[in-house]
Amino acid sequence: MQSAFVTRAIENAAEGHSSRLKLGEFCNIARGGSPRPIKKYLTASSNGINWIKISDASASGQFIEVTREKIIPEGVSRSRFVRSGAFLLTNSMSFGRPYVLRTDGCIHDGWLVLEPDYSRVEQDFLYYLLGSSQVYGNFDRLAAGSTVRNLNIGLVSNVVVTLPSVQRQKEAVSKIAKHSKKIQALERLYDRHLADIADLRQSLLQRAFSGQLTT
Repeated sequence: MQSAFVTRAIENAAEGHSSRLKLGEFCNIARGGSPRPIKKYLTASSNGINWIKISDASASGQFIEVTREKIIPEGVSRSRFVRSGAFLLTNSMSFGRPYVLRTDGCIHDGWLVLEPDYSRVEQDFLYYLLGSSQVYGNFDRLAAGSTVRNLNIGLVSNVVVTLPSVQRQKEAVSKIAKHSKKIQALERLYDRHLADIADLRQSLLQRAFSGQLTT
């Protein structure tokens, strides 16, 4: 869930000179594929191809940088090979969660891949945009009504978003980054205070047990 600050930054960037575009107009969108039986294609060899699974993604993270498993090169033709810089969306169950790839590899059919035109959209801005309540609300609405709620290429391609100029996108991302640094600094300060309180409590307990505290 995005913070209120991130939501405001994205909305403010869209005010004024913006375009209403479908995701499919500035992103190539495709679905992954799974070679089966998958155990036949898994390998520990150094020349194996990264096998990118949902379990390789952190629930709170933005990037997928490493994978736990690899597949043999022969499995590539039965899957979909994607490159660093692409976006992945979970397309079933807990669907619509965006991740940015920082590695090359193959994706299974639980993923949709978006390959953006980076002349039109800034990477971090697209990440925040895809994670916004506006876009997720569209995903949720479009996936409603089916027995198994999932996304497909057609649904995602037709989601309309408000896309400001690349310059305004960069300005929004810069504001979000500065805000995040402030939050992280406050969290570190809070953690230090908690550690100091814990140390003081332990010291007082030790003095009490040793009879050094007097009333």
